[in-house]
This record gives sequence, C-alpha cells and structure tokens, in this order.
Amino acid sequence: MLNNKKVIILLMDSFGIGEAKDAKLFGDQGADTLGHIVDYRAQYKRSLDLPNLAKRGLQKAAELSRARKLTVDLSEEEPVVEAKYGYCVENSKGKDTPSGHWEIAGVPVMFDWHYFTQSHHEGDEDASVFPKAFIDEWLKRSELIQGVIDAGHASGTEVLKTHGVEHCLTEKPIIYTSADSVFQVAAHEEYFGLERLLKICKIARELLDEMGLVVGRVIARPFIGESANEYARTGNRKDYSVLPPEATLLDKLKEAGSEVISIGKIADIYANQGITQSIKATGLTELFDVTLSTYQSAEPNSLIFTNFVDFDSSFGHRRDIEGYAKALEYFDSRLPELDQLLDDDTIVIIAADHGCDPSWQGTDHTREHIPFLVWSNNITTECIGERMSFADIGQSIADYMGVAPLSFGQSIFKSTDMAHVD
Repeated sequence: MLNNKKVIILLMDSFGIGEAKDAKLFGDQGADTLGHIVDYRAQYKRSLDLPNLAKRGLQKAAELSRARKLTVDLSEEEPVVEAKYGYCVENSKGKDTPSGHWEIAGVPVMFDWHYFTQSHHEGDEDASVFPKAFIDEWLKRSELIQGVIDAGHASGTEVLKTHGVEHCLTEKPIIYTSADSVFQVAAHEEYFGLERLLKICKIARELLDEMGLVVGRVIARPFIGESANEYARTGNRKDYSVLPPEATLLDKLKEAGSEVISIGKIADIYANQGITQSIKATGLTELFDVTLSTYQSAEPNSLIFTNFVDFDSSFGHRRDIEGYAKALEYFDSRLPELDQLLDDDTIVIIAADHGCDPSWQGTDHTREHIPFLVWSNNITTECIGERMSFADIGQSIADYMGVAPLSFGQSIFKSTDMAHVD
C-alpha cells in the first residue's frame, strides 16, 4: 500500500477538556483541565490566548464536552473554524498513559492493570506496597546487594529532595509508584550510572511479566545535581511498557508499508511495536522543532506521532496552573509554522490521552474527555460531536491511509470526504 498521504498526530499529554461521564468512579467529578486553566486566568482578569487552537475548533469541542461555555473565550476575535472538531470518550478502565494511547490506536484496555496498593499487606501499615517476592528477586537479578530506598506512593520530584542525598551516598536506587500502574526507579546518572539504571529497569519489566503482574510501565527516572535543592530529572527517562494485547494502528500501518515515526516517548508507550523510526526529543520547543523537521524530510505514506509530555509531567502532575497556561500558549504560537509547511495530502490531528487538571487535589491524572481536532489544507469544516471511543482517532487514520479497519472505533470520514480522494 503506497500513497502520498501523511498524518501528523500532536498528542498533548494530559490535555483533558471536561469530566468524563464516569469521572465519579475515579474521584474526578468536576475535573476539567482546560476549563480550570481558563478560570484561573479569569480570576486575575487575564485570558488564556489560544487563537490558533480556537481556529481548529478547540473552544467549540470543549464547550460540547462541558455542555456549557468557557468562562472566557480562547481568542479575542471569534475565529472562523477550519477543522473537524469534537471530543472523545474513553472506554479503557484506566486513566493512564498506555490506556489512552493504546485506545487511540484501536486497542482499548478492557482488563485491569496491577496497581501497587497497601491492600497487599493488610495489617502491616509499614510494609512496602511492592510484593516482597518481586523485590527480592529483582534485587538478586540486578545484583543490588546494597538494597533500595522504598518511597512507596510518592511524587517523583519530592523523592529526589527527600531521598536523593541518601541515594548518592549509598547507591541504593529509589523505588516508588503512583495511582497509575507503574514501577518507577530513580537514580543519579553519575553516582549510580544511566546504563546501570536502564539495565535494572529492563530486568524489572521482564520479572513483572514472568510473575504475571500486569504493570503498565516500568519507568527509569535518571537525575543529576549535587544537593537536594539542585537535583533535577534529565531527558534520559525511559519507559518499559507491557506489550499491547493485540495489533495496534501502528502495527497495521507498518505491515502495510507505511513509515511510523515516533517523536518523544511514543515508541516506549507502544513497547516499540509498529515503530519504524524513533526520534528522541525533550521539552516543548525541541519536540515541536523535531516534528517540523521530521515532517519536511518524511517520505510520503508516513505517520508522524509526537507526544508533548511536558503538559503532563511538568505542569499537570506538579499542579502548576500558570505553567500549564503558558505552555499551552507557547504550543499554540507554533501551530502556524506547521500550517505553512502542510501539503495537500497531509492531515493534522490534535488529541490527548487523559486529563491532569492542575487545579485538582492530589497529583494524579483526571478522568476526562479529550479533544479530537483534525485539519488539512482542504478539509471540510464539521462538528463531529461526541465520539464514543478514543479509537475513533485510530480508525479515522486507518481509513485515511487506506489500511485494514481496526477492531474498535468509527471513522469520522465519509465516502465523499477527502479521506478517500487519492
């Protein structure tokens, strides 16, 4: 299958646009990442200026999702929308990164992840949240005779302040988890070693799989610095994800001869399945720069898939509302650069994988709808309304690229639409 078409997915990690219908089940009733950022700015008589996203239907999609208007418009002048716009509802059981990404690619996560909770050790409040058999075997295989620093449920930045000095003195890696299905390991790039950290995380992934513990990700969290106040994560994070249970959109595209180009952490999320090229980039600026340059050099018949993780990791989890707002405005300011490069065979899709409301209690993700915005040089403007699965995104791409349909999802394209014009 060869064609001249290209698809660019700009995945705004954690950019929810209103509580999901089942948000109450997750303790997230009322969560609204975009809406609460707008409200925060309005308190200080300031607007959240996203004119280019508004042009692509973001405000209209958000107001459909919320069933009410935003407090303040995203653009000083009401834009003429030039896109297909709507929102998607998550079917997957979790509100985590793999669940969202896999469902986008046509594979909703309908099974239960393994979560590390105190319920594994009832009656012993001081016991580790991690199964003893797993930790003991992991220490043995990893040759970690010095042991570990067990932080349990913790914030990734706080563990560095609390345990970083001890780690550097003892070389004990710091292990911790969150409300997601994750086993995270933090270690200093110099005192412990980056390659050593990656090695023990790979061992942890293999061991969890052997033991039948369906943990979504093992995450290596390298950091640098010389004191508790200076410790900072580096861009060398690596996620070791469990394999998707069936072929995703990426697999189908690769099998059909398409190029599937991962930018940022996409390859890790899909356990490198269906990826033909993986490009490392960190930070909003570099991620956008690399997306632009990759698009310009990409061959026809390509999917370029970029995850903008900073919305989630730097602002959502950190509950930094103003930081999130500024990041959104920066992202919005870069969109015209992409539009200037687009040829007539390319479509651009903006979506998210879950919410992470920076105004919400705690530090975890929030169960929300996600935006589904699609545009090109010649697309027909249309409200596509509520989509009943994130998988509608993947199914639409499969339809546009001319590959076999996915098991889940409904395409937004019609037989008379540009999707079928070669």
